[in-house]
This record gives sequence, structure tokens and C-alpha cells, in this order.
Amino acid sequence: MRIIITRHAQKRLKELRQENITAADILKATQGIPGFISTATRFRNFFSASGRMFDIVIKDTEMGRLVITIIGK
Repeated sequence: MRIIITRHAQKRLKELRQENITAADILKATQGIPGFISTATRFRNFFSASGRMFDIVIKDTEMGRLVITIIGK
């Protein structure tokens, strides 16, 4: 499945709250979610390679799995 990280999500990765969360961490997290997500849904408690906890909001579209935002903890 194709994974698309929105500009908003990419911008959020540069903020202090999402420090040490990489695009590779996001790809790994989204690929681990099975099924089809028809509405924007928040998935909680993923860990980056650096150990930082984060949540993601994703939705599946015709183009692929859309990562709407990332919320660092």
C-alpha cells in the first residue's frame, strides 16, 4: 500500500513536540495497521526508533494511506 505523508504532517515533524520522530518511523507505524480506514482515525502509542511515543491520524483514500498528522508525546 502506498503511504502519503501530507505537508502538514511533514511540517509537524520539524516541531519540538515531534522531535526525534522520523518519516521512517511514520512509515513503519502506518504499515502495521491492518484493514481499510474509511474515516480519519487516531491511532495511539507508537514508538519511534529513538524511543519517543507518538500518535498518528490516518485515512485510506484511492491514492493510498494518507497520514494527516503526527502527535508527539
